[in-house]
Amino acid sequence: MSQTQTPDQAPVFQLKGSMLAITVLELAQNDLEGLDRQLAAKVAQAPNFFSNTPLVLALDKLPAGEGAVDLPGLMRVCRHHGLRTLAIRASRIEDIAAAIAIDLPVLPPSGARERALEPAVEVPPAPKPEPAPAPPPEPAVKPTKIITSPVRGGQQIYAQGGDLVVLASVSPGAELLADGNIHVYGAMRGRALAGIKGNTRARIFCQQLTAEMVSIAGQYKVAEDLRRDPLWGANVQVSLSGDVLNITRL
Repeated sequence: MSQTQTPDQAPVFQLKGSMLAITVLELAQNDLEGLDRQLAAKVAQAPNFFSNTPLVLALDKLPAGEGAVDLPGLMRVCRHHGLRTLAIRASRIEDIAAAIAIDLPVLPPSGARERALEPAVEVPPAPKPEPAPAPPPEPAVKPTKIITSPVRGGQQIYAQGGDLVVLASVSPGAELLADGNIHVYGAMRGRALAGIKGNTRARIFCQQLTAEMVSIAGQYKVAEDLRRDPLWGANVQVSLSGDVLNITRL
């Protein structure tokens, strides 16, 4: 920070988009008070953006001289503003140890290019002399999204407000996301994230579990964990009990 900059002027973080459709909060300074203050300003501009948003905390860009991060305190600040921490991205030993101590997944430093994400400022509409009647509200559950062709690596399919059904195989590197349940009637070799808006009752069904990752409402297991399960490669369903993912045979 230059001598002419004040803590309020210096950016404490950047919000970035990732290929998993999960927001990355990249911490530039170990300053929880500044983070809390600046996040509050962002929430005031775009409150809907910060409603149960899945989050990866990126600590790998912190300067080498910064002290140890209070990881539980950092997660509390994020949760207070509607950001649900799924994992951290870190390279420093002390940050990795802090995550392991609270059983928080650790991702390696990213080499991918990420774009800065600025939530759109929500501006209330100008008042009208004779406002038109409000349209009827959208149904809480939208129709099921059905995919009949194979989902190839690099593809991302999202079923907003409902379930996702794939009647074919899902290749490694492909990603399925749904606010509700996910059904895969073929080999599941990519990533499946159900209940991404916090629906803990969502489930994942697949005829052949060989996935890179499965996740329900922010709780997830990666391939390394899944391969140790005796039902690896079997016809299974995945459900959530508390903070634990359960895998059972169909």
